[in-house]
Amino acid sequence: MIAGIRIGMGYDVHAFGPGDHVVIGGVRMAHSHGLVAHSDGDVLIHALCDALLGALALGDIGKHFPPDDSRWAGVDSRELLRAVVAMVHERGWQVGNVDAVVICERPRLLPHIDDMCSTLAADMSVGNDAVSVKAT
Repeated sequence: MIAGIRIGMGYDVHAFGPGDHVVIGGVRMAHSHGLVAHSDGDVLIHALCDALLGALALGDIGKHFPPDDSRWAGVDSRELLRAVVAMVHERGWQVGNVDAVVICERPRLLPHIDDMCSTLAADMSVGNDAVSVKAT
């Protein structure tokens, strides 16, 4: 075992529903549908939260931000990510890097990848070179 390194894995999925945009990686994109979710439905940030929480054996996003709690209704998922990163820091850890893949056919993510990386880096208090987002 390597001391001082922890790795987590996260995954999230939401169905499409009524709406005119989606938010992925903290970036709002026009789209023919929205995502059905208690929060803003940001699947990338939700997966990152789960990965960070899992790396420290702190459960999952639903444990900390339950969907039946009205405080989290419609919340900007960036707030959740910043709260999770604060938990990481409070326990004496820091985010080293993240590498994420978003699987979707639409909307086309490539034009938004740089914005996603810089947004996520800022929210996790890491450099842009520590965040990789890919789309397929």
